[in-house]
Amino acid sequence: MEDRAVNDLLTDAPGAAKYLRTAWYVAAMEAELADRPLPVRVLDERIVLYRKTNGDPVALEDACVHRKLPLSMGYIRGDQIECGYHGLTFNAAGECVRVPCSDRIPHGARVHSYPIVSRYGLLWIWMGPPQLADATRIFHAEHWGDPAWGVTRGDAMTVNCNYLYMTDNLLDPSHVAWVHPSSFGNAACEATPVEVKAHAEGMIASRWMNGVEVAPLYRPFVRFEGLCDRLQHYEVRYPSHALIKSVFVPAGCGGPQAEAHADAFIMDSYNFLTPVDAGHTRYYWFQMRNVFPDDAAVSRLMADGVRGAFEEDRLILNAIQQSFTETRTPHIDIAIDSAPLRFRRRLRQLISAP
Repeated sequence: MEDRAVNDLLTDAPGAAKYLRTAWYVAAMEAELADRPLPVRVLDERIVLYRKTNGDPVALEDACVHRKLPLSMGYIRGDQIECGYHGLTFNAAGECVRVPCSDRIPHGARVHSYPIVSRYGLLWIWMGPPQLADATRIFHAEHWGDPAWGVTRGDAMTVNCNYLYMTDNLLDPSHVAWVHPSSFGNAACEATPVEVKAHAEGMIASRWMNGVEVAPLYRPFVRFEGLCDRLQHYEVRYPSHALIKSVFVPAGCGGPQAEAHADAFIMDSYNFLTPVDAGHTRYYWFQMRNVFPDDAAVSRLMADGVRGAFEEDRLILNAIQQSFTETRTPHIDIAIDSAPLRFRRRLRQLISAP
C-alpha cells in the first residue's frame, strides 16, 4: 500500500504544503551574483538577488508592487533596485522609497525581503519568518578552512525531478553499483547490507565493506596498495542537504577508528538540494579531502570525475520523474528504501507542524 503521507509531498496540488519553510536553502553560488540582478526560484517563489555597494547580498520578492514586472528586469541603483517599467525603487528591506511622478509613496508599497548570508562560496536564503532566521543552523562543513584539507569546489546543476527523488538517491549507497560502476561503485557495492539510523536532524544509511577493491574514482588518491575496507556514510538532513562520507583504509583496518589511520583516505561530499518547484531541483555541491590539500591538478581531476558521476545520476533521476508522471500503475518499495521512506515521513511531520 502506498503511504499517502509520504507521497503527497510529491504532488503539485493547489495549497498543498510541500516544503519545509523554516530552513536555509542555497539560492545561488556566490560567483553567479555579479553586477546585475539575478532571478532565482526557490520553493516555487520568484526571488531576485543583487549586491549592495559593500558587496552584501540582498534577496527580495521578484515582482514590483505596481504592475508586477519582475524586479530582476530592472536596475541596481546603489544599495537599491529600480523597477524597469515605471521606476519604483526598493531598498534592501523591500520598502518602496521612490515613486516617480508622485509626491507620496502608497501605503503597503513593499515587497518581501528574505534573510540571506554567504557560506562556503554559496548564498543561503531563509524561507521562513525572517525573525526566526538563525545562521548558525546552516549545515556545518567540519573541515572548511582547515589548511590540511583540500577542497574540490563544485558547481550547480538543475535536475528535472522533485527534490525528494534526490533525497532518496542520497540515502541509497547501493545504487552506485549499477549507476556508477566506473566511478563511485564496483561489484562490492551490490550486496553488503546497509545500516539505517535516525537522528534529530535526519537519517543515516551507512555500511563498511571489508576486503574489497578500491572504487575507480578514488584509486588515484588512495595512498596504499591492495584491497581496502571502505565506509559509505550517507547522511541526509532535513529538509534536503547531505553529507556523503567516504573512507578507505587498508583491508583489516576498518571500523570506528579508521579515520585516524595514517593511510586513510577521506572524502566528505556536501550536497545541497534546493527545490525549484514540484518537478525541478537545483543541486549544489563541494567536496573536501584529507590528501593533496594544495594540489590544483588533483582538484580538477576529482571535480571532473564527480561531475561525470553526477551526470549519471541526473540521467536516472530525470527519467524517474518522467516515469512517475506518465505511468499509473502503483510502485513497490524494497528493503533499501527504508532510509528514504523514514526520511520522508519525518519531513512530512515537520512540514505539517504548527
